[in-house]
Amino acid sequence: MAIVGAAKAVRIRLQANGKTSMAFLSSPDTTPRNQSLQTEVQALLDQLPDLNYKKWIERSLATLVQIANGEMDRLDWKILSASLHDMQRGFEIFSAYRHVRKVTIFGSARMSQDTLECQMAREFARRVTELGFMVMTGAGGGIMEAGNDGAGADKSFGLNIDLPFEQEANRVMEGDPKLVGFKYFFTRKLFFLKESDAIALFPGGFGTQDEAFETLTLAQTGRYGPAPLVLIDAPGGSYWEDWEAYIKKHLVSRRLISPQDTGIYTITDNVETACAAITSFYRVYHSSRYVDGKLVLRLKCPLTDDEVEQLNAEFQDILVTERIVKSAALPKEQGDETENLPRLVLHFNRRDVGRLYQMIGQINQMGCGAPPSWRTQMAHPESK
Repeated sequence: MAIVGAAKAVRIRLQANGKTSMAFLSSPDTTPRNQSLQTEVQALLDQLPDLNYKKWIERSLATLVQIANGEMDRLDWKILSASLHDMQRGFEIFSAYRHVRKVTIFGSARMSQDTLECQMAREFARRVTELGFMVMTGAGGGIMEAGNDGAGADKSFGLNIDLPFEQEANRVMEGDPKLVGFKYFFTRKLFFLKESDAIALFPGGFGTQDEAFETLTLAQTGRYGPAPLVLIDAPGGSYWEDWEAYIKKHLVSRRLISPQDTGIYTITDNVETACAAITSFYRVYHSSRYVDGKLVLRLKCPLTDDEVEQLNAEFQDILVTERIVKSAALPKEQGDETENLPRLVLHFNRRDVGRLYQMIGQINQMGCGAPPSWRTQMAHPESK
């Protein structure tokens, strides 16, 4: 009952007039134990910093208190505790680099470093770091080691996973402070996608296929991106071409996905083409977020009225209501580091993501294009 009371009290704080009150409201349970717990939680809440994020801290505490009242067993608590520990370490390490754009490289851990695929991964990583990106891999061998090697330790992150085989940290990332160890795949994948501004996939096994399909699923459902996804093969290789043939034969032809969904990714066996697919995606487009149900596209430079009219004419099919309009930062975006960027606002149907990617491609052919100093303007947006 003590935990019930504490949970209810925290919940009341969060729901009162949509604001948090500094007064800790009591629950019907007035036993000494409950009152003591309320006092402790009240003291903790009162010590929270008076920042915009305070409400999220309070909600997290309230959730933990409510979970504690449930029927969770020892294994449940071990999973919860380890997951939070995974996330804590990830947040701490990436916080210093949140303004730097990053490319995640996925691929086989089993390929030797002298294969064409590893040579491509090494060269690709070297090129994208020259373009202002940092590189993230799973910190293992094969493609991952080649990616870290090409980028160099200073511009690399390694997101390792505790496995009984294959996954000791590679020689590049071993001992590096940007090497993060994860207990669970799902927390590791969370950071791969949360921190990535582009995904590059090289040939690999079940793990690589899993990463490819999960990234595509999250992109198609709007839970990741929009961001470029590049599938890279060795020169003359057919790994991803054969993969796409399966996609078109069994998914597109049966209308299990939209034909436009294949536009979410780019297949190439050329490093320069892969790099261009990433940099061109951010030529005018900067980042996006949803505000009050509408999609806000932040741009590096404004579009003309005629260009916006062209977008309305060509992409009316993805709008629920109204039109695409130019806008300054919306009230809920005030104080965001992207506040000064011009915007397009639209009521996107959240279904035709392939078409949205096509529209972003069209936007990147409009506007001012890439300014001379674009390499210094690739900062990773703080708010997504």
